[in-house]
Amino acid sequence: MDIQAYRQLTENLKSNLDKDERVLALIALGSMAETSRTPDNWSDHDFFVITQTGEQENFRNDLSWLPSHEQIILNIRETAHGLKVLYNNGHLLEFAVFDTAELQVARVNDYRILFDKADITPMITSLVRDELPAVNMHKELSMVLALLLVGAGRYARGEKLSAHAFIKTYILYSLLPLLRQHLAVATDPSPLDTLDPIRRFEQVFPEIGAKINQILLLPPIEAALDILELVDRLLRDTMPDYPVQAADVVKAYLEQI
Repeated sequence: MDIQAYRQLTENLKSNLDKDERVLALIALGSMAETSRTPDNWSDHDFFVITQTGEQENFRNDLSWLPSHEQIILNIRETAHGLKVLYNNGHLLEFAVFDTAELQVARVNDYRILFDKADITPMITSLVRDELPAVNMHKELSMVLALLLVGAGRYARGEKLSAHAFIKTYILYSLLPLLRQHLAVATDPSPLDTLDPIRRFEQVFPEIGAKINQILLLPPIEAALDILELVDRLLRDTMPDYPVQAADVVKAYLEQI
């Protein structure tokens, strides 16, 4: 969706909800907020709708309040509060509907309040996570080693799909925060997402990001060995409590397979 159409959808959404007395506020999130980045052709619409208590389920079930709702071809109730909605042009909405009590479970980083009829701005401010969470490097490195070991065992057993998941997917949620914390000493980490630990990693660390992307294209055991080699090269001589023996055992296990 081009930027003009994107912004028009935002305005139509705001207009639809602003005139509904059941709706207290509309909060744009992520690129829709247009605070730190501008939406591109691949951006979806992320937002929170805050309603009067007792009305939120009506908005989750009846989507006639969405712009061009007759063009919706798929809607998914993803969580207790949130949905994904797909239009016939391929554009995606990801949103949650809360009352003010339910809103306490949410977390935000980039946001913009499009309207607020009930002075909920202080409440939204309290939900902001604007700093990267601290990482226990020893724990995350231990998880990387364990995931490599489990994934390799699944591969050897013939469970190749599970092996791909452990070695190439689950591991990223430990590997990238681990490397981020190690590498960010000399780098501005501000473009990183404070809510999703694997988003925009390659924008901040392009060389390491490109290397990891290449590794993930390899067969599982080769990928596992290259991940271990990368971690070993970056951390063995700089991390005080680097688990040398465990890393060597996992390497031997991988090489055996």
